[in-house]
Amino acid sequence: MIIEGGFTLNAPIDKLFDFILKPETIMTCLPGAESVRLIDDTTYECVVKQKVGPISAKLKFVNKLTNIVRPTHMEIEGEGEDVTKLGHFKNKTTVDLKEVSPGQVEVTYKSDVNIVGKLAMFGDRIMRAKAKDTEKEFTKNLQEKLKAIV
Repeated sequence: MIIEGGFTLNAPIDKLFDFILKPETIMTCLPGAESVRLIDDTTYECVVKQKVGPISAKLKFVNKLTNIVRPTHMEIEGEGEDVTKLGHFKNKTTVDLKEVSPGQVEVTYKSDVNIVGKLAMFGDRIMRAKAKDTEKEFTKNLQEKLKAIV
C-alpha cells in the first residue's frame, strides 16, 4: 500500500531537516508515540500506540535511515509488529524538503507499506484515513515544536 502526502511548514530548511533527522525529537510530534531508543547513528527502535478501526495496536518497530542528502532528502526503511501479534509490517519511506520561500518549506513523503496479519484486514481505505488523521496531528505538533527552535 502506498501512502503519500505533504504539507508546508514555517521554518528554515536546515533547522527543519535537523529536527526531522533526530528520532528523539521527531517522535515527540507523532501521535501515540510511547518510546524511542537509539540503536546507532542511523537506527532506532520505537513503540507507537494507535487505534486502527475498532482495535488498538501497539507497534514496536525498528527504523533505519538508509539515504540522507542534507537538507532536502532522506530515506527510511523499517520493520516491526504489533506487540500482541495482530500483525507485522515493513515500510520504505522517502521524505523530501523543498524551500518554497525563505523560512517556508514544503514537505512531501511517500511510504510503501506492507502489512500482514489482522491489521491488514482493515484494508487501504481505513489505513489511508488513519494516515491522513495522523498526518494532520503530526503536522500541527511539528509546527508547534519548531516555534521553539526558530
